[in-house]
Amino acid sequence: MQTPVIVARIAVTDGMAEEAVAKLIDAGHEVDLSPENLNGFDAIVIRSATKMTPDAIAAAPSLQLIGRAGVGVDNIDLDAATNAGIMVCNTPGSSTQSVVELTLGHLLASTRHIPTADRDLRAGKWTKKVLKGTELSGKRLGFIGFGRIAQGVGRVAQAIGMELHAYDPYLPKQIATEQNCALHADVNDVFRLCTHIAIHCNLTDETQHLVNTETLGMMPTIGADGTECGNHLVSCARGGIVSEADVLVALENGTLTSCALDVFEVEPAGDNPLLQHENFHGTPHIGAATQEAQSRIGFEMADLLIGFFNDEIPQSVVNRAVLE
Repeated sequence: MQTPVIVARIAVTDGMAEEAVAKLIDAGHEVDLSPENLNGFDAIVIRSATKMTPDAIAAAPSLQLIGRAGVGVDNIDLDAATNAGIMVCNTPGSSTQSVVELTLGHLLASTRHIPTADRDLRAGKWTKKVLKGTELSGKRLGFIGFGRIAQGVGRVAQAIGMELHAYDPYLPKQIATEQNCALHADVNDVFRLCTHIAIHCNLTDETQHLVNTETLGMMPTIGADGTECGNHLVSCARGGIVSEADVLVALENGTLTSCALDVFEVEPAGDNPLLQHENFHGTPHIGAATQEAQSRIGFEMADLLIGFFNDEIPQSVVNRAVLE
């Protein structure tokens, strides 16, 4: 019996949908779900846990493609990958709906005190008269970054009755106009206008600690409808955009009413002091952790890899300089 020819050796370090792995194998690829090292692999599929540092890239001399099963690529040294001639691709659309829904869940949980109510019930407290929330309707929702996910959140928020504002210097104004969202040239304008802020930008040198004592201090506590609603921050983007130390101070001194994070500067969050504050609630980076999103991500990545090793250039190339 003739041994089948392996098209490519693919390392998968952070898990992948079984059906997607099967699709790669059916296409003639060898898939290793627990590689000891990256030497000898032609491609690697990672999520947020694996860090592709210059050293990790240098230790994989045969690597041709790094596939990020998700959106953010801040855990990949793009310069090192480009210099090594390695293409970096992501799956930008597959998890959009899941992150949209988690963001909305955090917004609702914040304004209706759902985490606090749950904690009180478990502690035997009936705090019905204490936990008076506020509606999202009639309030301004500000977006830092207004890409696919933010636009999805915006469509639901508008249906609820919220007014949309955004800061995104890379967004064509026409898109914001089509989404009935006021686009601002100064990020501070969004903080000054909006009682509710959702973070949806990439982590870059420009956005590192963009949410800090100064910007949080600009947020109003009275909604556009005149309701004393406090101010609320939600981030399902990337850890590091929000200064967690500044948020903790703002929660403690009352500058900020509530904060909800799905992403942290250090993950796992461990003994992060934010976790102990009564007006904070969080989730362990589960924005894309739905059955539907993981299936879409897996199949999109499998199709991308199959196409790549058939000499097709993926549409989601992040480091396009490698093509030059």
